[in-house]
Amino acid sequence: MADYPGCSSSFSSLENKSFDVIVVGGGTAGLVVAARLSENPNVKVLVIEAGANRVDDPKIYTPGLVATLYSDPTYDWDFLTVPQPHLNNRQVGQPRGKVLGGSSALNFGLILYPSKANLNGWAALGNPTWDGDSMAQYYRKFQTYHEPSAETRELLSIDYMDPKLQGDSGPLQVSFGDQYNSFNKAWVDTFTNLNHKITGDPITGEHIGGFACSASIDPKTKTRSYSVSAYYSPEIAKRPNLTVLTEALVEKVLLDGKDSDVTATGVQIVTKDGERHQVSAKEEVILACGVLQSPQILELSGIGGKELLSKHGIPVVIDNPYVGENLQDHAFASLSFEVADGQTTADALRDPNLVQALVTLYESSRTGPLSGSTLACSYLPLVDINGITDPKEFKLLLDKYLADGQYPEFPARKQQFDLLRKMLENPKESSGEYMLFPFQLNVSEGATPMAELAAPSTPGQYISIGAVLNHPFSRGSVHITTADPAVKPRYDPNYMSHPLDLEVLGRHMQFIEKFVATEPMKSLLKKDGRRIPSNASALELDAAKELVRRRQMTTFHPSGSCAMMSRELGGVVSDRLIVHGTKNLRVVDASIFPLEPLGNIQGSVYAVAEKAADVIKEDWKKSGKA
Repeated sequence: MADYPGCSSSFSSLENKSFDVIVVGGGTAGLVVAARLSENPNVKVLVIEAGANRVDDPKIYTPGLVATLYSDPTYDWDFLTVPQPHLNNRQVGQPRGKVLGGSSALNFGLILYPSKANLNGWAALGNPTWDGDSMAQYYRKFQTYHEPSAETRELLSIDYMDPKLQGDSGPLQVSFGDQYNSFNKAWVDTFTNLNHKITGDPITGEHIGGFACSASIDPKTKTRSYSVSAYYSPEIAKRPNLTVLTEALVEKVLLDGKDSDVTATGVQIVTKDGERHQVSAKEEVILACGVLQSPQILELSGIGGKELLSKHGIPVVIDNPYVGENLQDHAFASLSFEVADGQTTADALRDPNLVQALVTLYESSRTGPLSGSTLACSYLPLVDINGITDPKEFKLLLDKYLADGQYPEFPARKQQFDLLRKMLENPKESSGEYMLFPFQLNVSEGATPMAELAAPSTPGQYISIGAVLNHPFSRGSVHITTADPAVKPRYDPNYMSHPLDLEVLGRHMQFIEKFVATEPMKSLLKKDGRRIPSNASALELDAAKELVRRRQMTTFHPSGSCAMMSRELGGVVSDRLIVHGTKNLRVVDASIFPLEPLGNIQGSVYAVAEKAADVIKEDWKKSGKA
């Protein structure tokens, strides 16, 4: 790879080099931190990534080929939950990027924003500089926003975006394409007809209603903009103080000391050739392995619950049973609807000849359906089949399921739930997100990996509408089951374990029925057309809840497993992102979120990583390191 002289899968590339900082994981967050820290030519940074550098792979850079990446071990760690008792014992697939760029290389690319209340909740949990106002600059810093064309602006009524509020000089390119269709227009217009016209620019953190989503797509090249293209460009890759080692698995962090006086001195790795090596870091080790693997590496390194570590023969360096706990995710359930005659959806791509023709079109001209994204979204307060749920009814529901208020298993739980309740009771905050997909979604009774979910296995052409639980009360965990670093940890999101989640998501499923019965969306769907599941109805609440049990999947937004809270509250890292009990081991990824923010979290991960880089620079300056 001539354009990436500092990137290699050979350990020999590290010979005769010393490093100040080792970043474990070259994904969404890891490359941000590495790029920002290596801006100082005196700071020598090493990034270690388990996957390969596939920057030239058309499956990654072509926006419309995203579905071809899932469950392929070349790109995807392809996690699967343990059987979920509250989902009829089904298993839910969770894609995680196993390439340079991490999950930013295989996500749908949506750029959405949390509410101010979400981030103010982080501050209330002991992180005063992570509130909404303080974080606003970082949601702009990572991006350069490109305004839509006049045609797209008119088609989708994009009059709510204020260009002055968006980023104008960040590395990630954010845009609207010109590939939208009648369903996208109907999406916005139908929400407007239901009195849910969007109330503000999404980046302000104060908005309700239906809208078109901007995406991380470069409007000039019509290619995916992700952490590699944005933060590890050929220009950045030429920095002599930045080295990237790919196809190397970090087995553990090397630690010196015990209890509250622990120093990270480096990492132990296994290369693609099976060779085991140790690499030293003079100043810091930063874990950016994601929500499922950062806690895994902590536990393999001796930081975790002593009973678990002792069980697997791992010497206990720091006893913290909250490593891998507090796991949250946006639960997602959907219905698919057959479209009216004359309408076309992405289900047509089951024809390999059509796929090849569109690939040829894209490669030759960067045009056609593969050049962009047509997903659309909406944020709404609690709604049901009748519209907005009566506030008195909602209060009774909250009282019923939150009355106890005692959660001895996790110290911060009451504070978390009190914050969530306050958000849910605010009519200007959304309890759910709706998403429009231009294809059918199929869920199995047993295990459903992502590749199966998105496959057009049912004849006909469909769109899907999904309801997303923005503020989950259910909490899961991720923990090692062996001392072998090559074995995936046990991933248990514990979906719907809190009964309030089912009550809320069930009501949001009901609203889908109201939505598809409203014009203009109604006319784009076939009258008395087929559904997936067959003959499914969410009109009645009990039926809607059962659909959640049968159909709930994930929106791929796990978070919280190394929470940024005090040790006393059940946290794993401080508000400086330093692992409790250590001097120089940090975590920078979505695992540090103390509460799941609403919406798709890609933007929040970029923002957190940008702030993390500033935090690290500040700490170094205070200590005289840089």
